[in-house]
Amino acid sequence: MRIAVAGAGAVGIYIANDLVDAGHDVLLIEQSLTVQNKSKTDPGVTWFIGDACEVSSLRKAKLDTYDVLVAATGDDEDNLVVSLLAKTEFAIPQIIARVNHPKNEWMFNEAWGVDQAVSTPHLLTALVEEAVSVGRLIEIFKFEGGRVRLVECTLAEDSPAVNKTVSELKAPADITLVAIVRGDHVQHPKAGSVLEVDDEILALVTDQSYDDLRRLLTGKSD
Repeated sequence: MRIAVAGAGAVGIYIANDLVDAGHDVLLIEQSLTVQNKSKTDPGVTWFIGDACEVSSLRKAKLDTYDVLVAATGDDEDNLVVSLLAKTEFAIPQIIARVNHPKNEWMFNEAWGVDQAVSTPHLLTALVEEAVSVGRLIEIFKFEGGRVRLVECTLAEDSPAVNKTVSELKAPADITLVAIVRGDHVQHPKAGSVLEVDDEILALVTDQSYDDLRRLLTGKSD
């Protein structure tokens, strides 16, 4: 897959190197030649020196030939502008944007061309909650502009799901159980899988089914 990464800071370079190692064709867009000269990237990373917020630069970079754009600069305004240009001017199918400041997260949506926003502070908060919380539904990640969420819940002793099979939960069709983590083992949820205390349940839910899953796993409606 052809992937363009805007911004050659520590995050952008790491992403570019990682994607090349995974076998992708990666273009790293950076406006500073000095940054390029000081940076260490995998030999497979192609550099383009130019301003990713300028349409003319993106045309020279042949952005329209790429499948994915990652807006990874350290500036939220730049990431939004790059995302919008990539979607409206170059019709990039998938745009992933980095959110540097949580207060700006609400802007990273389809109106700005963003298909997936990644907020590091939000992820860290979610992971801390996931590590210390039992009997609560924790949102780990959002997909499809926030319409779909990856959530986690560690079953408490009083969970109504304990000692029930997956089929007995009778979860709505728009809830998908992804995995049951039990100790050091990960299980694929099957209809006959019996849920136990301290099982960590990972699931995909929609906005409409979020409260339904919370009720099924915690017995709480809010």
